[in-house]
Amino acid sequence: MVDMKLRDKKIGVLMGGMSPEREISLKTGTAIYNTLKDNRYNVVSIDVGRDIAKRLEKEKIDIAFIALHGKYGEDGTIQGLLEFMGIPYTGSGVLGSALSINKVVAKEIFERHQILTPSYEVISKKDYKTGYKVMLDLPLVIKPVSCGSTIGISIVNKAVMLDTAILGAFKYDDSVLVEKFVEGILLTAGVLGGMALPVIEICPTKGFYDYESKYTQGLTEYFVPARIKKEKQKECQEVALKCHKVIRCSGVTRTDIIMDSAQNIFVLEINTIPGMTETSLIPLAAKAAGIGFKDVVIKILELTIKRSYEFGVLSSEKLHSFQNSELFTRN
Repeated sequence: MVDMKLRDKKIGVLMGGMSPEREISLKTGTAIYNTLKDNRYNVVSIDVGRDIAKRLEKEKIDIAFIALHGKYGEDGTIQGLLEFMGIPYTGSGVLGSALSINKVVAKEIFERHQILTPSYEVISKKDYKTGYKVMLDLPLVIKPVSCGSTIGISIVNKAVMLDTAILGAFKYDDSVLVEKFVEGILLTAGVLGGMALPVIEICPTKGFYDYESKYTQGLTEYFVPARIKKEKQKECQEVALKCHKVIRCSGVTRTDIIMDSAQNIFVLEINTIPGMTETSLIPLAAKAAGIGFKDVVIKILELTIKRSYEFGVLSSEKLHSFQNSELFTRN
């Protein structure tokens, strides 16, 4: 039976935004919006710009489903605004969002908790000069510190390529991560609430999982579960759960991993707002666990309401208005 209490709640899907990942965010947000709309939820899509506070005030939403990627969406800023406005929102809080988007800070936390991560150094734009001496040996991975979707990332195999790669990454951030390239099997492990999802093996046809490989159909094969030993699958899941915990995350996250030839598990980064189209990695892993796309979306909303009450965003009266809804009664 359709539960009218939840159906009457207004869900705002926040998408688009002002980061270089805007296009991907629109795809994620549209998939979530369409799923909720098709299932008769009261939902509105909100393209996030600098007028977002006024837009939220006008729309009077009860829950924000954040489908933003990158700066102003995944970094704790929109989360802080929503907390000021008393609007429950999906995903991690201000702290977890801010920690995870900064790859350097996240790696420092991983190291503190004995989570393997590739060796690295950091270069700031103001201190960088052509001919900068990098301490790590080639090959290297060059990344903007606070960008996702493999934007601005490159692999450097020759010294003559280094400056071009670093300058390219500086187009997206004032700091660049120089990371030791680890040869191995690329894996990703999702966490939905307190549950680890099946591990996915990522096999780009051209060898490097860049923006084109990630978002062009047919350029990457995915294997779920990953074609690695079951004990290594379990280890990846345990590492993902640990990363989720130590970075203070909530809701859904995806931890990107590489396993080298000695079967060491290295964490590359953790994503607090992973892509959520029906062909994205989290829905793909959830499907392998028997959880459909709609159920993933609803589960994220369920986690949002419960977390918001625990942290005082929802009053007991407002929480009561959600009671007996599908979020709290479905199996």
